[in-house]
Amino acid sequence: MQRHPSDLTDRIYEAAILPELWPETCDLISQEMRSYSTAVITISPNEGLRWVSSPRIAEQMEIYEKSGLAQRTERPKIGLQLAPGSFLRDIDLLAPEVLRSDPIRVELLEPIGLAWEMGAAFIEPSGTIMVFSLLAKTSDGPFDLQSLERANAIKGDLGRAAFLSTRLAFRQAQATTQTLAALGLPAAVVGATGDVMAMNDLMEGLAPRLTTLARNRLHFSDRQANAVFVTVLEQLRQENAPPCQSFPVAAQPDAPALVVHVVPVKRNARDIFTRSSAVVVVTPVGEVGPPDLKVICGLFDLTRAEARVAQEITIGRSVEEVAASMGTTVATIRTQLKSVYRKTGVNRQSQLVALLSGMRPITRT
Repeated sequence: MQRHPSDLTDRIYEAAILPELWPETCDLISQEMRSYSTAVITISPNEGLRWVSSPRIAEQMEIYEKSGLAQRTERPKIGLQLAPGSFLRDIDLLAPEVLRSDPIRVELLEPIGLAWEMGAAFIEPSGTIMVFSLLAKTSDGPFDLQSLERANAIKGDLGRAAFLSTRLAFRQAQATTQTLAALGLPAAVVGATGDVMAMNDLMEGLAPRLTTLARNRLHFSDRQANAVFVTVLEQLRQENAPPCQSFPVAAQPDAPALVVHVVPVKRNARDIFTRSSAVVVVTPVGEVGPPDLKVICGLFDLTRAEARVAQEITIGRSVEEVAASMGTTVATIRTQLKSVYRKTGVNRQSQLVALLSGMRPITRT
């Protein structure tokens, strides 16, 4: 049954806000356009390919992601040249002889019986290309002009929904840094290569020890610290980083040592428009003393009980003493301490004490 156009449009904008709705929305688009499946693909210069699709094509999309075909096909590039943001059929995009030898068609689509495609490509300011791809069964022949017209009737809504998703991600990054600023913490949200998505005033106030260079990338003037930061970002891109990584920045004659905390931001698997990112928080090392509970809770996503355990350990109390002061068992304190280790990225008490001792927020003057 064909849906009312406004119903489909409403669902597209809902998916822009709630990424988990995209698979179902892809199915609804397919029904409207009489296609077998729909996929939404983002190709980023920094993060590679991400996608969400109709469930029935998910297995083939996984093959596509791993195949390297996205880097070999010229379809999105040609589409952006001919009609950016508009739907085109493969038969309009490529000459017959080129289409017959196109790697996407020969290596992926024909073997699964879905040889025909209709798609649109959009490009956002960051350089990310967004592709909406609809496939039809080989036996059904190319998409007809009526399907093309229906697709182009919603192209504006699809483009706005995609850009809305990226804008919301930017707003969320801004909100994160401002929340940390309220706690007195210099912070920035960075993308996979260290490019700054948002930064609060306290972080900017650390210049020239911390600045942004070409392509708005975060950079530490301390060479050793910057090298560690680059390594941490690479681990984030490979998705094998611990929940938090911390590293020092050496003191200067007129400035204290700093501790930098890099906390990965986990994305919803369906949220293909939000870039991989991390929150970078900087705390100065002051006089040794117990860390502020609000600070360590905010930095490491600790529960209040976990933060209390960390605070007690930092001031030199044993696990047994902490258990007695908190009115609980040693076993419970050990369990909470293990959770603190995992969230802060350390392995033992001495490392935790070194990390948290003297941690204090920066006060505005």
